[in-house]
Amino acid sequence: MRDVTPAGLEPIETASRDELTALQLARLQQTLQHAYRNVPHYREAFDAAGVHPDDCRDLSDLARFPLTTKDDLRRRYPFGMFAVPRTDVVRIHASSGTTGKPTVVGYTRGDVDTWSDLMARSIRASGGRPGDVVHVAYGYGLFTGGLGAHYGAERLGCTVVPVSGGMTQRQVMLIQDFRPDVIMVTPSYLLAIVDEMERQGLDPRESALQIGILGAEPWTNDMRTEIEARLDLHAVDIYGLSEVMGPGVANECVETKDGLHVWEDHFFPEIVDPVTGAPLPDGSVGELVFTSLTKEAMPVIRYRTRDLTRLLPGTARTMRRMEKVTGRSDDMMIVRGVNVFPTQIEELLLREPALAPHFQCVLSRRDHLDVLTVLAERRPATAAETAAASGERLASLVKNTIGVSVEVRVLPAGGVERSAGKMRRVVDER
Repeated sequence: MRDVTPAGLEPIETASRDELTALQLARLQQTLQHAYRNVPHYREAFDAAGVHPDDCRDLSDLARFPLTTKDDLRRRYPFGMFAVPRTDVVRIHASSGTTGKPTVVGYTRGDVDTWSDLMARSIRASGGRPGDVVHVAYGYGLFTGGLGAHYGAERLGCTVVPVSGGMTQRQVMLIQDFRPDVIMVTPSYLLAIVDEMERQGLDPRESALQIGILGAEPWTNDMRTEIEARLDLHAVDIYGLSEVMGPGVANECVETKDGLHVWEDHFFPEIVDPVTGAPLPDGSVGELVFTSLTKEAMPVIRYRTRDLTRLLPGTARTMRRMEKVTGRSDDMMIVRGVNVFPTQIEELLLREPALAPHFQCVLSRRDHLDVLTVLAERRPATAAETAAASGERLASLVKNTIGVSVEVRVLPAGGVERSAGKMRRVVDER
């Protein structure tokens, strides 16, 4: 694998905490004024809470301001959260809108430049370098992943292969023929690409890939071990969400792989209690909240991400780290009074070498009781009897570790639903 010696850090990445805090406060005060003056929602919300931008004299004062939710954005669909005239907006992205109206995000030319810079920073922190060939398998279109990765790779000075998602056989052909150094993709779809390589009789470890920059869905360190072993590359986590900017809000540093450094010069993170919304100290597990510090078209103030994690001191950079996301508060399954996250199932499943890392959790109701069925699949060339025994052990592991009884169905290789984007880990049939 590639040498991971840090290269070309920006001064802000190693600035002192005092320097960073001063910059954050100045930018936060400007953002609060900008939002209050130009976005009716924030003016109404601040007034109702009895706070004014002038009340922010210290970073700790931000906790006095109201939280923003996805429903707030949906209620002002499509452009009601914009802080600039629509004619100043050069780009619009949106969420999938599978649960109703999508959340719409706008970008000025300056916002696109900032996003490109931060994605370039993220690719470099992952080990990417100018001149690399970058295979982008995130979806293009209204989803922020593909274009965010594309602009960042170009800004770093890379050669971009804008493949988008899907057409897995073609993905494999282009990886073989174009010999990219970096792939940017969801971890679940990268595994589907690896499976296709092996189906074609290719050795994934012999590909030219050196770095995988993987995001858009929670994944565990055990999944990292699986991916790195099968591909002989560095698997690095990237984090973002459309409402805050897109990918590139935080990124792991390849030399440490110990959590994602939040680019705190542009985003101020907090952790709050997911039930009460009360702020929690660094080191506590809770819901991640972000305030943008430099966005022009659509500033967000204390936006609730629903992602569960904790904040930790910086290591490879001055900026604080967020631990790998363990799940989302809205993805949490409550089965007979026990809280269960898909990442917990993933961690236990990967202990069974006869089972592939593809899985899905199906919730149903039987005799008025909730039932959780884990759909797993056996690896190719693994005997059905061996895989069935692994399924029984997995059910026992879940019971003993998480404290809930589950049914495990082991399907043939390829039997679990695949996705070219974000994997649908939970299917609720109740």
